[in-house]
Amino acid sequence: MRVSYNWLKEYVELDISPQELAHKLTMAGIEVDSVEYLGEGIDNVVIGQIIDVVDHPNADKLVICKVDIGTDVLQIVTGAPNVVKDGKVAVAIIGCHLPNGVKIKKAKLRGEVSQGMMCSAQELGLDPKNFSEEQQTGIIIFQNDAAVVGDDVKKTLGLDNYVLELGLTPNRADCMSMVNVAKEIAALTGGEFRLPSMAIEETEGQSVSRLADVQIVEEDLCHRYVARVIRNISIGPSPLWMQQHLKASGVRPINNVVDVTNFIMMELGQPLHAFDYDKLADNRIVVRKSVQGEKITTIDEEERELDKDTLVIADAEKAVAIAGVMGGFDSEVTEETTNILLESAYFQGESIRRTAKKVGLRSESSARFEKGIDKAQSAAAADRAAQLIAELGGGQVAPGVIDVYPKPWEQPVITMRSERVNKLLGTSISCDDMKVLLRRLWMEVEEVETGVLKAKVPSYRNDLTSEIDLVEEIARLYGYGNIDTTMPKGEPSAEPITPEEILKTKVTKGLISCGLNEMISYSFISPKAMDKLLVTEGHPWRTYVEIQNPLTEEQGVMRTSLLPGLLETAAKNFKRRQLNLQFFEIGRVFLLSEDRLPDERVKIGAIVSGEQFNGWVQKSTPLDFFHLKGIVESLLQQLDVEDVEFKAAAVPEDYPSLHPGRAAEVILSGECIGYIGEVHPQALSNVGLQQRATVMELDGRLLLEHVNLVPSYVNLPKFPVVSRDLAIVVEDAVSADAIDELIREVGGELLKGITLFDVYKGTQISEGYRSLAYSMTYQALDRTLTDDEVSQLHDKIQDSLLEKFRAKVR
Repeated sequence: MRVSYNWLKEYVELDISPQELAHKLTMAGIEVDSVEYLGEGIDNVVIGQIIDVVDHPNADKLVICKVDIGTDVLQIVTGAPNVVKDGKVAVAIIGCHLPNGVKIKKAKLRGEVSQGMMCSAQELGLDPKNFSEEQQTGIIIFQNDAAVVGDDVKKTLGLDNYVLELGLTPNRADCMSMVNVAKEIAALTGGEFRLPSMAIEETEGQSVSRLADVQIVEEDLCHRYVARVIRNISIGPSPLWMQQHLKASGVRPINNVVDVTNFIMMELGQPLHAFDYDKLADNRIVVRKSVQGEKITTIDEEERELDKDTLVIADAEKAVAIAGVMGGFDSEVTEETTNILLESAYFQGESIRRTAKKVGLRSESSARFEKGIDKAQSAAAADRAAQLIAELGGGQVAPGVIDVYPKPWEQPVITMRSERVNKLLGTSISCDDMKVLLRRLWMEVEEVETGVLKAKVPSYRNDLTSEIDLVEEIARLYGYGNIDTTMPKGEPSAEPITPEEILKTKVTKGLISCGLNEMISYSFISPKAMDKLLVTEGHPWRTYVEIQNPLTEEQGVMRTSLLPGLLETAAKNFKRRQLNLQFFEIGRVFLLSEDRLPDERVKIGAIVSGEQFNGWVQKSTPLDFFHLKGIVESLLQQLDVEDVEFKAAAVPEDYPSLHPGRAAEVILSGECIGYIGEVHPQALSNVGLQQRATVMELDGRLLLEHVNLVPSYVNLPKFPVVSRDLAIVVEDAVSADAIDELIREVGGELLKGITLFDVYKGTQISEGYRSLAYSMTYQALDRTLTDDEVSQLHDKIQDSLLEKFRAKVR
C-alpha cells in the first residue's frame, strides 16, 4: 500500500517528518518498507510558457522556442513533436542535473544557442503511463489553469511529496485505506483526526428506487449491495489535486468518474464500480452466479468464459461485470456516458480470491475484497463518491439510495481483563489507562466490573475477534519499547533422551566423520516419483499414504523411501556443476499398514557420486559401491555392531531402482536391515543425474535392536601385535566373505584383525581365478606371542584355506 504523506495531512494533524512517521508506524506493528521522495533528483526545473516557435534554419526536425520562465526568457532548441505556442512546459534550466544523469548546460545545436531543455516525463524519471499518449513521445504540456509560470515543477506535478510503502500483514487489511491509516496515526501521535465531508446534495426528480432495481440471488457471497444513480454527467479529466493523489498511490488517472471510484477506494478502502446506466438492460442489477460457459468481455477487451461458480453482476439479460474483480466492456463508462449507476458492495473474500485466480485477474479492488473490507461503510462510500462525481462532472444525484442488506452487521463486543493484559505483557498499566488506549482506536469501552472491560470493535477492524487481540493493541499503543525486557523462565526437561535420539546422534556423527553432508528433504513426494525409479505396481514402496489437501500435485503422497529425495537432491546439485556428491539423510518414511494407517519408520539413507579428491600426491578415487560399503561398515563398527554380512540382493524383484549385479542387502544377525547398491542407469536418466551414483538405506528401528548404546570400556592391551600377510589364488566363485569367515574361525581369539588389501586378476592368474591378499594381526592379552606360535597359527589358517577352497598360495 502506497501512502501519500501530503494526502494523509488532509485527514490527520501531522507535525513530524515522513521518516519519523515511518518509524512510529513500524514500531507499532505496521511495517514501512520504504520512504520515497517523489521529486528525488528533480531540481532547477520550473514551469515555462512558450511565447514563440520558429523553424530551425539548419535542421528540418528542430524548432527554436522562446520560453518565459518568469524571471527570464530563454531560447531553447528542441525536436519534440508536440511543441505548441502558449503551451506551458517543464523547463530544466542551466545547471540542472536530471534523474537520468543529464546535466543541463548552455549549448549550440546546429549553430543556434540553446539555454535549457524542455522535458518529457521520461527525462524527469516519471512513469509515462500517467500522461497522455502524445506526451509519452514528446514533452509534457500542462493545462493552462494547472500550472503557474516560474513555479517549481515538483509543486505542479505533486512531486514535492513523500510516499510511504507499507508492508501490510494479511490481518491489517484495514490499512489499505488512507482514512484508516490516518486513524492509526492519530492514535499513535495524538494528532487531530478529520473525517472528510460526506454531505450529498440530491436533486429533484424520480427516486433511485424507480430508476433502478437491485436483486441479490447469492446472499452468502454478496452480503450488501448499495446503488446510486447520477445523471447528466460530463465526462472529462479529473482535477489536478485528484490526479496527484492517485499517481502518488500508483493509480493512473483516466477520467473524472473512474478517478472518483479509484479515489474512494484508496481513501476509504471501499472498492466501487460505475456502470453506464443507459447500457444496463431494464436498468436492473442482479448479483448471481454465472451459467456454465457464460461469456463476458471485460474492460481489458478480452473475452472470458466463466464456470458455474463465478459471482457476476448482471443486468436483465447478461453478465456486465465479474463481481469484485473487473467490470464489463459493454457497460463501462466512456466519453459518451451521461448517466451512471454507482455500485458499492460487500463481496465474500474467499469467493473473490477464487474468481481472481481462475480468470487470471488480480486488481486493487479484488485485493481488498479478498482480505475483507468495512461492511458498515458501503453506503457512506457511495454517498462520498456521488458527492464528488456531482462536483467534478456536473452530475445530478437522484434522490434516495438502494441498499440491499440481507444480514446487517452486528458490532462485536470483546471482554478484556486488565490483570490478564499485565500478566502477558509484564507491565503494570492501570485499567483506566487501558480504556484511554482502546478509545484512541475508536472503540467504545466500559468497565463492567473491577478490572474487566467490554470493548465494542469498530467495523473496519475485522482482525479484532478475541481478548488476545486487544492485548496486542494495548502493547502497540503503549509502546513495545516501554515494555521491560525479561528473560523467559524455563524448567529443564526431566525426560530422558530416548534410544532413538541417541541412535540418531551417533549415526549423524558417524556419517559426518566419514565425509558426508547431512541433507533434509520433504516428506511429501509426487506419486510419479516411483515411476521414475522403475518401481513396479505391487511393490511395498507404492503403498502410499495419500494427502487429502496437498500443497501441489508434486507433493501428493507421503514418501515410502528416502531414495526419491536423495536422487532429486543429487540431480539438482549436478545441474549446478557440483559433481562430487556425498549426502546422507535421517528421516521418516510412511508405509500404509493393514489397518490403512501410516506406519512411520525412521530410515538412514545416503548417496555418493563422482570422485573423492585425495590430495595432490594421490590420485582421486571414485565414490562408488565399495566406497559407500566402507562407510556403512565404518558406521556399524562405530555403533559396536557385529555379525554384519553383505548379501547379493534380488534385483529387480526387491530393488528395481538398483543396477542388477551391483546391489547387496545388509544382513545383521541373519535379518535384513537395508540395502546398498548402484542406481540403475535408466533411473538416473529419469531424474536427470548423468553420472553413476550409489545409494544405501537402513531401517533405524531394526538397527536399534542390535546397537549397543551404552559404551563399554576395554583396557588397552599391554602386549605387542604381530602382523603377517597371506596371498592366495581361488576360483571366482569363492566369495571373499566365505574366506573371511574361515580365517576368523581358525584364527580364534589370537586373531585380532584381518584386512583384504588387494584383489588381482590378470595374465599371471589363470582364467576363472583371482588373487586375494590379506593382512592379519595377532595378539594375546596375557603375554607376548612368540614367533613359533604365530607361525603355527598362520600356517593352520593357510592349510585350512587350501583344504576347503582348493586355494593356492602365491
